[in-house]
Amino acid sequence: MSAEHETRLGLFAGLGAFCIWGLAPLYFKLLGHVGADEIIAHRVLWSVVLLGLFLAVRHGRGVVLHVRIARRTLAALTISGILIASNWLVFVYAINSDQVLSTSLGYFINPLVSVLFGMLFFRETLNGLRLLAVLIAAAGTLYMTVRVGQFPWLALALAVSFALYGVVRKKTDVGPMVGLFWETLLVAPLALAWLWWLAQGERLQFDIAEAGEATLLAGTGLITLVPLVLFAAAVRRLQLGTVGLMQYLAPSMTFVLAVFVFGEPFTRDHAMTFACIWLALVLFTWGGWVRHRQARVPVN
Repeated sequence: MSAEHETRLGLFAGLGAFCIWGLAPLYFKLLGHVGADEIIAHRVLWSVVLLGLFLAVRHGRGVVLHVRIARRTLAALTISGILIASNWLVFVYAINSDQVLSTSLGYFINPLVSVLFGMLFFRETLNGLRLLAVLIAAAGTLYMTVRVGQFPWLALALAVSFALYGVVRKKTDVGPMVGLFWETLLVAPLALAWLWWLAQGERLQFDIAEAGEATLLAGTGLITLVPLVLFAAAVRRLQLGTVGLMQYLAPSMTFVLAVFVFGEPFTRDHAMTFACIWLALVLFTWGGWVRHRQARVPVN
């Protein structure tokens, strides 16, 4: 298979992954009458089932060896599992409480928060443009807090939880599929216990007799698995810089959904905050490109 064909496949896979993530609010809106806690409990459980089946089909008899991890890694994956489940919970809560715009802002901010955590936890350095980008993003967040009178906690909760998830996973030498399988498996007992508690109080929405709703809840596992498989395929075939630029597609699509489909209010203050974030992302990306170019210049 030619390199050009591989690149084309990678682009289609990446676009597929980020489009699914960007359009995910449409799916979760269909479950708007179900509590975010119950949706995430199902997402965890169905993700375990589907990821387990996927890995079993892919690796056959060698699946047990493939998913085997060191005992000391379990603690890290438990923490990352709680972080990703918390991120999912905030995301679905925001969607079902008509705050989709906050999810868009959160995932636009996320790369900048990840940069800050890279400095804190891995002693990574920032060039001038990237430092300026972080400061501009912080100014935009502060502006919304002062002008709107409401701290954007949903957006920051999404950005911080996913950035912390990245920190833990960076320190854990486990592949994305196996890692997510263990994360959801380790969190699954909590999900089961929560569903049991809801059932005891007769607050459980899931009913096998309601085929449509039951299918949608089971489908949350596919919403997890399919884009992850596509993303992994894209990362294998594309430069990381290309994948990095594509990550802004998902929050951009979510932004369009929030304003033009769900009709959420977008005021001048929102526009100012998003303008700061978008300017920060332009500077952030440009700074990364400058650093990449400088690293490629041979030293005489």
